[in-house]
Amino acid sequence: MATALFMKMTVEMTDAKTDQEHIEMVIYNCPQIPDRTGYILGKTSEDPVPELVRIGRRLTADGAELIAIPCVTASCFYEKLAREIEVPIIDIVREVRGCLSERGIRCVGLMATSGTITSGLFQDALSSVCRLVLPDASDQGELMHVIYDNVKANKPVETAGFYKVAEHLRDAGAEVILLGCTELSVVSETCGLGGEYIDLLRLMAKCAVRRCGRLKQEYEGWPFVPGDLRKERK
Repeated sequence: MATALFMKMTVEMTDAKTDQEHIEMVIYNCPQIPDRTGYILGKTSEDPVPELVRIGRRLTADGAELIAIPCVTASCFYEKLAREIEVPIIDIVREVRGCLSERGIRCVGLMATSGTITSGLFQDALSSVCRLVLPDASDQGELMHVIYDNVKANKPVETAGFYKVAEHLRDAGAEVILLGCTELSVVSETCGLGGEYIDLLRLMAKCAVRRCGRLKQEYEGWPFVPGDLRKERK
């Protein structure tokens, strides 16, 4: 579903008035890639990198000049993939860091898979930019339930748990919350989440369209974060 949503986002963001003005895309949807979180947590010995590399090379052979991977947890293997695949891959962690730095955000909450959090991917990358607030063990269990038992299982999202985790992150000082898993982007699309969230899949789509030189002007400033969101909530 995240792959389908990424394609939808890129089409919506493209400055085009006819079919022919849209960006050519090659989509390789391969759900059989070994679970990234399971591998990072040591629950499986199946390394996802060889399959990711194989697909990246196939896309390159098919003419791709830029690659986007609609899975944030796969970014934990970014360096390995960049060495093995000839064309550029969007580095979503770098994009997030630049986005937060530009907007002067000082405290950010992170919603992501346990694999992404265990890897320390965002903790390391954002430490010089802002303070990062993570869910506690109980809240992380709620998120994994939404990600794996709802979205990945193609079932309705149980939003109560999601909103509870978000509120706890805000109570801990988060000005904005990173939706650091593309399954959570599906939740965002379903629930119509607003400016208090930065959807990393949408940010990835923006980056892809911008690098193709076709981004609509209205998306240049996204994600826009209103002044004091905490005051608005009160």
